[in-house]
Amino acid sequence: MPRYLYLVCFLLLFNLLVKGADPVKPVKVKLVARTDSSVVALRQFDKAALKKYKADNEFHYGDNYVGESLWDKFWRWFWDLFSTGEKRTAGQILNTILKYLLIALGVAALVFLILKLIGIDAFNIIKGKSLAAGLPYDESLENIYAIDLDAEVEKAIDQQNYRLAVRLQYLKVLKQLSDAGQIHWELNKTNSIYINELANAEQRMAFKLLTRQFEYVWYGELTIDAQIFKKVNALFTNFKIKTA
Repeated sequence: MPRYLYLVCFLLLFNLLVKGADPVKPVKVKLVARTDSSVVALRQFDKAALKKYKADNEFHYGDNYVGESLWDKFWRWFWDLFSTGEKRTAGQILNTILKYLLIALGVAALVFLILKLIGIDAFNIIKGKSLAAGLPYDESLENIYAIDLDAEVEKAIDQQNYRLAVRLQYLKVLKQLSDAGQIHWELNKTNSIYINELANAEQRMAFKLLTRQFEYVWYGELTIDAQIFKKVNALFTNFKIKTA
């Protein structure tokens, strides 16, 4: 028992001594500036490289840049078809060309089919050849006052040349408007000029729609039958009645 008592007394005494001791002060280390003695290698810009970059338009950045043209984009797209980051064989390149060629042929065939269904001869359009209409006179010398329009219309209908009949009906409308003083007919005037000459807005709109129908049949080389002609001819008849 006395041994434990001595140990307790010793620990108490040690604790008192520690608390009463002065705190340890940190030691300040004096900093000394050292001179950098390392060797610095000076580097210069490559004048030849700078001159090369200045001459390259890719490195000209200005406000007038308009971007890549459609032609350049097309060729970039075309060459990208054969550049996939991997080396391609001649057979792979040929397969790619054939793939897009077949797609183009398919689209062309679809366009020809649609034109055929609506009565337009696509081959004549490509050749720039106008569909023959059996004109009894030269279109460039057409004179509404030198032609018996009523007789020619009946003749075209008897021959089932409905496309020509539509054109002659349009000429009859021009003659009617000219006789009424609503337009000033001249041989070389365009249809749009006649439209603008009409003073009445409602009549001008009706004549514009009639002109569009005529041009679609005549210049669009649309092949029409008796049923379609009947509907188109009704438009001309209604216009003549309203403007009479």
